[in-house]
Amino acid sequence: MTEEFHRIRRLPPYVFAEVNQAKAAARNRREDIIDLGMGNPDSATPPHIVAKLVETVADPRSHRYSTSKGIPGLRRALAAYYDRRFGVKLNPETEVIATLGSKEGLANLANAITSPGDTILVPNPSYPIHQFGFIIAGASVRSVPATPDDEMLRALDRAVRHSVPKPTALIVNFPSNPTAYLATLDFYKEIVAFARKHEIFILSDLAYAEIYFEGAPPPSVLQVEGAKDITVEFTSMSKTYSMPGWRMGFAAGNPRLISALARMKSYLDYGAFTPIQVAATAALNGPQDCVEQMRTLYRERRDVLIKGLAQAGWDVPSPAGSMFAWAPIPERYAHLGSVDFAKLLLERAKVAVAPGIGFGEYGDGHVRIALVENTHRLRQAVRNIRAFMAPGNAPNPQESVSA
Repeated sequence: MTEEFHRIRRLPPYVFAEVNQAKAAARNRREDIIDLGMGNPDSATPPHIVAKLVETVADPRSHRYSTSKGIPGLRRALAAYYDRRFGVKLNPETEVIATLGSKEGLANLANAITSPGDTILVPNPSYPIHQFGFIIAGASVRSVPATPDDEMLRALDRAVRHSVPKPTALIVNFPSNPTAYLATLDFYKEIVAFARKHEIFILSDLAYAEIYFEGAPPPSVLQVEGAKDITVEFTSMSKTYSMPGWRMGFAAGNPRLISALARMKSYLDYGAFTPIQVAATAALNGPQDCVEQMRTLYRERRDVLIKGLAQAGWDVPSPAGSMFAWAPIPERYAHLGSVDFAKLLLERAKVAVAPGIGFGEYGDGHVRIALVENTHRLRQAVRNIRAFMAPGNAPNPQESVSA
């Protein structure tokens, strides 16, 4: 009766816990902590979306159970979005399902399609649910590089040749969390050809599709001819419309996979609260100037952060998309690893970031910085980091972080 439960044993200790505990302790001491650790959008949901929620919730008929696959109007709205944004035709009845955020959808699909011992190909580093959704479901995970280039393609080829059993699914996530990498349509064509050849499902996380700053908008893997035969793609309202707490997302693509997810969800939930679904429909069908405003906001924050860090002596690549900067730990602190460096940054600069190892062991040389504070606070964060890294003020590189 005292043994750890089987599935819980498969989950490692929550690696963000140490930093979160240090952050809570600092706030208990009334320290002003600038929290750039969690990817939690801080902007208000656009007023017309909130107004539709309020209007709908006043109708008692909306208080009943919904359907787990989503109301028809919402599924039609998502199909229309894919048509105008990507030129992809979707059948809202068989190729679209609403989810309680993309995270829930991916985890439930993992449970729906995974047999114990299956091998799943997952980029490393990547968002934790990409790996642990399948680990919880009983699969084994094989890591591949997270970069959308020939290195990943070569690693996929090796994985197929040397994995027993043969991999059954591949996760892709571009724009990616945490690395902010973007993929091209040509890269997706290579991925689809590979997956079709080896009969591997593709699960694409496109939650950051609308957060991009230069060049063409990020593509969908479903734009590739034949992709729908093997692919389901997850999208989310959280970032595009600043609706993180509303928990509204979608899966779209292969009808067999959508059907499997729908069947799984029919046993587990009754779908999102109907007024939320109606408001999400209004977001997708309504004016989209709020999306461009959101992009402008994140672009301004990115530029303030990256320029300020460079002036502080910390060279961080400027992300072309997503709401994150994937920051290599400065060389003088590289020996600490991402957890201790994040704790040191919190202690000395009063800035919270996410340790890279929380996204996989190959992320340990980085920290993830989220663009979730206004430019005034970001400038303050940069000033604090500059003081922390100044030669006269920074701790000796050999000094260990305090407990």
